[in-house]
Amino acid sequence: MPRTRDRILTNLESIYREAYDRARAAKDEHRMADLDAAFQREQLLLEVLLDIRDAVSARPAEEPASGPDPIAALQTVSKIIKR
Repeated sequence: MPRTRDRILTNLESIYREAYDRARAAKDEHRMADLDAAFQREQLLLEVLLDIRDAVSARPAEEPASGPDPIAALQTVSKIIKR
């Protein structure tokens, strides 16, 4: 069974929180800003990938859910990567 969305996002936040706390303790504001931006970018990408995972793992016999559009999610990933 795949890990839950909340567990994955909590792990991501934990990793960045530890690095952010170290940068704050060192009073490295530039690093803190970089970590904040990186966390937001990684969180967005991860959420898109989780949306794709959820869409792909849905059973075909079910009615289409009103959830995220997997094609739109892939287009979002493509736009983010091109930056």
